[in-house]
Order: sequence, then C-alpha cells, then structure tokens
Amino acid sequence: MDITAESVPLVRNALREVLESHADRLVGVSCIAAGADSLFAEMVIEVGGRLVAVIPSRNYRATKVHGEHAQVFDRLVGAAAEVVVLPYDTADRKAYEAANSVLLERADRLVAVWDGMPPSGKGGGTADTVLEARKAGLAVDVVWPTGAARRG
Repeated sequence: MDITAESVPLVRNALREVLESHADRLVGVSCIAAGADSLFAEMVIEVGGRLVAVIPSRNYRATKVHGEHAQVFDRLVGAAAEVVVLPYDTADRKAYEAANSVLLERADRLVAVWDGMPPSGKGGGTADTVLEARKAGLAVDVVWPTGAARRG
C-alpha cells in the first residue's frame, strides 16, 4: 500500500512480466486494496486472466475504500469473475488475516510485491503472507524491481 508514485510503473511492468508467462491459465486472487494489490488485479485483467476479488469484511468498501481508490476498487470488483466477501462485519486485523488465508488456500503460487523486509509484528502484512506461503510449500514470486521504494 505504501509504494511511491514513482514505483508504480516499475511495479506494473514487473507484474506484467511475471503474469504474462501464466496468462493462458491465469486466475488471480486479490483483496484489491490500494497499492500493489490493485496493481496486481489490474495486470491480471490486462493480460487476459480471470480475477477473483476477496473482500475481507462486509463493511470493507464503506470504511476502508476512500478517495481515488474508490473508483479503482469499484471497477475491479465489477470486472472480477468472482467476488468473495468474508463473513466479518468489521475490516480489522482478524478479517485481513482471514482474507490472506483465503488467498493462499486458492493459490498454487503467490506473487508478492515485497521489499523483503521482515514482518511488522501486526500480522496480515505482505511479509507474513510470504512466510505463510513458503511454509505451505507454495511457489513465491517476489516482485520488487530495481528503483522501487516505499513512502516514508
């Protein structure tokens, strides 16, 4: 969620390269959060794959989707071949962790936009998901192109 604006085209191109090699059978599963999740979802559609949107809670759209991201989120939900809304009332850490679990359960590989930094300790972040995927024996493609950076 916190990649710099200058990193967006770099990440977009790197995702396209990874996903194009799987385009003939690609089903991308994403929570379509602002940032890398949405970039991934956009690239899945762009290369001709099917998108599955996993929404962490019933109130996610109303409470967590703001500003410019609202249009992107709505467009991606509308383009998704399947939308899975998890049975949580509130978008909180428990809902995010459950959403990540659904992603991993439905995946044969994980494509992670990740700078390699260790988990924050809050749970549910990219580093946690990469570690979970590796523990489960899933293939992991880490996307962090040269020149990519985080804000702050």
